[in-house]
Amino acid sequence: MLEQILLIIGAAIIGILGTLHLQRLIFTNSFSSHDSRVMDAMKGDSPVLTEETSMWNAWIGFNASHSLGAMIFSASHILLASRHMDVIRDTKVFSLLAVVMGAGYLYLAKKYWFRLPFTGILIATLCFLVSAILIYV
Repeated sequence: MLEQILLIIGAAIIGILGTLHLQRLIFTNSFSSHDSRVMDAMKGDSPVLTEETSMWNAWIGFNASHSLGAMIFSASHILLASRHMDVIRDTKVFSLLAVVMGAGYLYLAKKYWFRLPFTGILIATLCFLVSAILIYV
């Protein structure tokens, strides 16, 4: 039972972070630069990969897809843990995926992001880790 609760809590934290990320991306200027020249440069340039988009559109798209990934991960793990915990216990891969995803996001948060997402992801990853240990033991 505790492993189920921890998995749901961890997934909920990831979902909340992903939702807040998308909300701030779409409805605020939180992801804009303080320097308008940077935004103008991003809107006027394209990545080396392709000229079919601007750096600005790529920036918005990468952030939006990042948010959606967190939200979908969260929704799928909450639904699975709340309705089919036996599947998670029997296959064990879902609990490991949560730990690996959490550890990956934790690394990114420490290296590239800031304290709030790092702290939230740390708590979520610890929930995933303890849940996985309880499932395997």
